[in-house]
Amino acid sequence: MDHQKKVTDNPLAMEQTGKLIARFAIPAIISMLVSSLYNIVDQIFIGQGVGMLGNAATNIAFPVSIICTATALLLGIGSASNFNLASGEGDNERAAGIAGTGLTMLGLCGIFIAVIVIAFLNPLLHLFGVTPEVLPFAQDYTSITAFGIPFLVLTTGGNHLIRADRSPAYSMTCMLAGAITNTILDPLFIFGFSWGIQGAAAATVIGQVLSGIMVIVYFAKFRNMEFPLKRLKPRAEYLKAIVSLGMASCINQIAMAIVQITMNNTLRYYGADSAYGMDIPLACVGVISKVNMVFMSICIGISQGCQPIWGFNYGAKLYGRVKDTYKKAFRAAFTVGVCFFICFQFFPRQIVSIFGTGSEEYFHFAERYFKIFMLMTFINGVQPMCSGFFTSIGKARLGIVVSLTRQVIFLLPLIIIFPLFLGIDGVMYAGPIADTAAAIVAVSLAVRELKLLFTGDVVKLS
Repeated sequence: MDHQKKVTDNPLAMEQTGKLIARFAIPAIISMLVSSLYNIVDQIFIGQGVGMLGNAATNIAFPVSIICTATALLLGIGSASNFNLASGEGDNERAAGIAGTGLTMLGLCGIFIAVIVIAFLNPLLHLFGVTPEVLPFAQDYTSITAFGIPFLVLTTGGNHLIRADRSPAYSMTCMLAGAITNTILDPLFIFGFSWGIQGAAAATVIGQVLSGIMVIVYFAKFRNMEFPLKRLKPRAEYLKAIVSLGMASCINQIAMAIVQITMNNTLRYYGADSAYGMDIPLACVGVISKVNMVFMSICIGISQGCQPIWGFNYGAKLYGRVKDTYKKAFRAAFTVGVCFFICFQFFPRQIVSIFGTGSEEYFHFAERYFKIFMLMTFINGVQPMCSGFFTSIGKARLGIVVSLTRQVIFLLPLIIIFPLFLGIDGVMYAGPIADTAAAIVAVSLAVRELKLLFTGDVVKLS
């Protein structure tokens, strides 16, 4: 009876799902957009102040950012999903233990990644597909941003737990504070102090440190959960549960890094035999990937905002609310996709121009890449949303399968095979085919899972 009363008293179980999605998703979207803003602002100012080679350098360094995000999502989403499920079941002690283990591992893993990047900087950059002309810029940028990695991982992962703790506004504030700081310091350091690409890197690190400190302050003073300091000691039992539910999002990011590295090397190899050369494709794809981050940030933010709603109501067996939330999230992701599809198809040159000038070949390649590779943008938001849905309800294996579809199962083989026959254009045509196949798989699995909620021995409480 006490547990049932706690469930009915919780707004996640009682408030209208549309209002809950808005309350949780809007701050999550803003947080994701702000996270993307670090890279986008750097790209804009570097493009204007350093030029095409600077843009190519940030593209080469981008896999490091993806690896950091993968680690943060592994531990952050894994912790938040388990926290929500445990809270929905009324097990507050387990929920606090999971949060503590997640936070400690975020800090330790961030430090580990930073050490690896600093120690093996040059081998990593060559692995990522750097060219001789781009190498000095990539070295300057990555060697400095490596010092912000522990704070980046803590902020990205910790904000999932802050939202799970019913403080989405604070989570958004953490990200905004760092992004605003970065945006102010970028032009000051790049143009005012004439530090070039090193100035952009320094501004990024300072913003990341500020956001990380705010996450630490939240769990020290402002948290809602009962969280004694002894909970910070990692426990293998909790870590296993965290990894299980965070693996889908982590694999999706790792797959993105693998695809990015493969694509960089493919573009460098086939670009050398094309009219564009090696550096133009690297610079263009770097810009376009950052622009696409804006779109994906919104879709992932929708998914992340729904995760507390899905997780709590699934744990409380309120399956009608789970299904209703999924339908509304699907409609939102699809609508966002249509809007970005229109922008990518009709205004590609204007978008690329924001990131600096270039030759006519530079703009020609960028326009073709936008129109071909991003052709199926209107359905691209469905796959991360479905992956987040499975993770939230504890279906880790299905979440992993959906995460693997686009990047590993479809896109990676296609960007290796198609260029053998089509040259550098093969990379472009691989995109829409992979996007279509991934969306079909994701939606099919989600529809099947939703049907299973209302069959068999499932008890429907709403």
